[in-house]
Amino acid sequence: MISTPNALQANQLSTIPAAIKYEGSKEAYESALKSLQTSILAIQQVYWHQNKRAIIVFEGSDASGKGGAIRRMTEKLDPRSYSVHPISAPTPMELSQHYLVRFQTRLPAKGKIAIFDRSWYGRVLVERVEAIANTTEWHRAYCEINQFEEMQLADDTRIVKIFMHISADEQLRRFAERLHNPMKRWKLTTEDLRNREKWPDYETAINQMFTHTSTVRSPWHGIPGNHKWYARLAVLQTVVDQLSVGIDITPPPLDPDVIGFAKKQLGL
Repeated sequence: MISTPNALQANQLSTIPAAIKYEGSKEAYESALKSLQTSILAIQQVYWHQNKRAIIVFEGSDASGKGGAIRRMTEKLDPRSYSVHPISAPTPMELSQHYLVRFQTRLPAKGKIAIFDRSWYGRVLVERVEAIANTTEWHRAYCEINQFEEMQLADDTRIVKIFMHISADEQLRRFAERLHNPMKRWKLTTEDLRNREKWPDYETAINQMFTHTSTVRSPWHGIPGNHKWYARLAVLQTVVDQLSVGIDITPPPLDPDVIGFAKKQLGL
């Protein structure tokens, strides 16, 4: 068996050592990745057959690897029973509503998995730092978010919250790569550059987010993100671990009547 990294329980950014590196070979990495992808596919099928729901939340600084991790996680999945929701700035209509409304409409149906590339935590992160939400609103949001997630948990929905952390130096290196790579240039925006100027403000907001919303039933899982192989394996391992707790992931047996009918119809 190939050892794969695990996420860390996140309560402060300082507890997530961004620079941890995967020490295995490329072959070992690819083998571990394939094994975890197979496990996630098996979990997806079980959730479908058992009418279970799951929400996977990704947060992290710009260029922290959220998109790459999501691509590796979903690469082998059946597209019929999962959705990825890339969350951008709210529209004028969304700004006129309670901030949770646009997420409530994206919650998964029974048997499905919803993946959020950024989420309702924008209220206490970018909306706080950029003063889109006032102090009263983002303070109140901690309780609202906890209650919102508790409602999903009470409705038998599994929640996995992942925070991908990279150092400021690594972010600078990735920004420079995007700037000079025509295939990645689209990923770099003026908003990304402005956000970088407010790195200390975001650190404060992130730490307070962990303090107020990393609960016993819905904890944050911190992913060291400087090294992409390590980060991707840690993300997939965390998803496998959290979605399989207390769940029998053995494929369901085929109905004997279906087997009998198939043998008769197919002449087997």
